[in-house]
Amino acid sequence: MSTMNAIPELADLVADLPRFSDVLTRFAQKLHLDLAKYPADHISVRCHQNTTADRWRAGFSQCGTLLNETLINGRPICLFDLAEPLELGPWKIDLIELPYPGDKRYPHEGWEHVELVLGGGAEDFYARALEQLADEALVTPGIKLKQSSPKGENERLPNPTLAITDGTVTIKLHPHSLRDIVASERE
Repeated sequence: MSTMNAIPELADLVADLPRFSDVLTRFAQKLHLDLAKYPADHISVRCHQNTTADRWRAGFSQCGTLLNETLINGRPICLFDLAEPLELGPWKIDLIELPYPGDKRYPHEGWEHVELVLGGGAEDFYARALEQLADEALVTPGIKLKQSSPKGENERLPNPTLAITDGTVTIKLHPHSLRDIVASERE
């Protein structure tokens, strides 16, 4: 199996990784969030066209295996288990989320967010997630918080999400890993 660096279909994502790493690090510092304290569950990309998503899908298929594909909010979300983990900040991430485009337009095509596992289950999750952020981060102009509970049709394990964004990069916290969510679908 090839590495991402050797796959032409992923050249734009390989070139975009240093930019994403930089904006992610600066954003975490602004939030006073020590990224090394949390396991990184997965990293996600965003694109505007199905042709780009198809190209990336073909590329990820050369360096990993399709772990799961499900419809969420009417669009396919693909999860790829990488043969060789991607190095980003303090982590080695072996799971990539590839959502096909929806109605929302993102300011950048490429790496968009990282999701971190807070643990502790779904009960009282939002309160625990908010406790991870510095008080001043919660009132900083340009930083937005969004609570959601995205769910695939066969998911049995609730996995609420707190997304924190500055419009350029997003950090999402949730109680369960996507591997646990996928396993719950198969029970």
